[in-house]
Amino acid sequence: MHHKQELRCDSCSAGAPVALFCAMSGELITCELTCVPLSSEPEETLNAVKSRKMDCEQPIFSVLSGGVKEAGDAAVPSSCGGGGPASPTATTSDTESGIFSGECELCVEHESELDWFCGTEQKLICSHCAIVGSCHGHTVTPLATRVTAVRGAASRAREQVLAQVSAAREALEEEEQRLLEEVQREEERVEQCLLTQRAHWNQALANLSQTRSRLVHMLTHTPDAQLATNVQDIAERVEEAEGVGEPCDTDQLNLNPGCSDSKLLRGLWATAVLLGPNAYGSSYLKFDERTVSPLLSLSNDLSTLTFLHKKPRQSPPYDPARFDCWPNALGSLSMSSGTHSWVVDVGQSGAFKVGVCYASLERKGSGNEARLGYNAQSWVLSHYDGDYSFCHAEKKVPLKVVKTPQRIGLLLDWPSQTLLFYEPDSGAVLYSVTQHFSAPLLPAFAVTDRSITILH
Repeated sequence: MHHKQELRCDSCSAGAPVALFCAMSGELITCELTCVPLSSEPEETLNAVKSRKMDCEQPIFSVLSGGVKEAGDAAVPSSCGGGGPASPTATTSDTESGIFSGECELCVEHESELDWFCGTEQKLICSHCAIVGSCHGHTVTPLATRVTAVRGAASRAREQVLAQVSAAREALEEEEQRLLEEVQREEERVEQCLLTQRAHWNQALANLSQTRSRLVHMLTHTPDAQLATNVQDIAERVEEAEGVGEPCDTDQLNLNPGCSDSKLLRGLWATAVLLGPNAYGSSYLKFDERTVSPLLSLSNDLSTLTFLHKKPRQSPPYDPARFDCWPNALGSLSMSSGTHSWVVDVGQSGAFKVGVCYASLERKGSGNEARLGYNAQSWVLSHYDGDYSFCHAEKKVPLKVVKTPQRIGLLLDWPSQTLLFYEPDSGAVLYSVTQHFSAPLLPAFAVTDRSITILH
């Protein structure tokens, strides 16, 4: 359709040629503009329009010259780098956008087509709005360019989602195959154990039958006088029979936990839970000020613990809940039902612990009873001197961490009695443990290098 634009100005007569800058071609062009009275200061307005520097994302003046170059399909005015006469008609291949269609909405203020997009206010505008209207000085782009960019971003997002779905499907298929193979191997092992058990019990039955026959023969064919002197022989045969029925390889008949244990499925479960609104836990989870060791400093918002290299001269007031020797602190949230998660920013700290413990954990003294991970009342992920490990009841399980995490996430699912440590950025499961928790749990922390922060 014919694309007519007007530049309203009092300083020039109607139809006067005006030099404008074409942002698409980078050249000055001359075009006929229709000028009508607009304001009491026309000269300042026109000078501002002429002198304003427009970047390549704001080719607003090229539209006023009578055409738009759109991906090589639109007509280009001859004054904007061409040698032929300017064409009054502009076309585009983007028929769905409706930029040049008869169904385009018009600007209420200027009665021009809404063929531009204001990135500052996130709305459709006309060319006059960008030059002398409410969006003067804002970041604007042609509507066709905006539509193309949005469609491109949507297409890339769709491709990324499809790639992730495909990767998840492949991973699930591989995990399914692994578990099936594991079950098949376990089935073969159990079958072999059962055959061994069967052979063992058949042999035991034969030995017992033989012993029984000997005892019966002795009791029925031995004279009474001789039988009285054969008590030792009878006792030996009875003792021999008592050991015949001992089980063989009974422990191997237990199901291999590898048949039902899947890190992938556990990770997918954790990801599904963390996609909910509580991925960073409750906003009211803070450090319990009463429990903070005098070796630590607590921020005013009760969210950051900092290790003090020098012990403060004045100790905090005595509190039975406070750790007095170990650099520990507990969280303010007691957990005995539901599912809970929280994330700790460990930053560059080279020594810290994060986990859970019973509220009955010892707070006083330098013994293991108050040391996180060194008693039966605490479960923590520990980082010290570059090594990561899971600690509980003085036992350490070394962890392989590919990339040093800046944040550590914890997920406690009370119904399944599962505690899981994960890396929030990648969603990788660092370690998980299933334990029968017999009492409410509290978040537990320790730090001996720099700071750690509870994130919300």
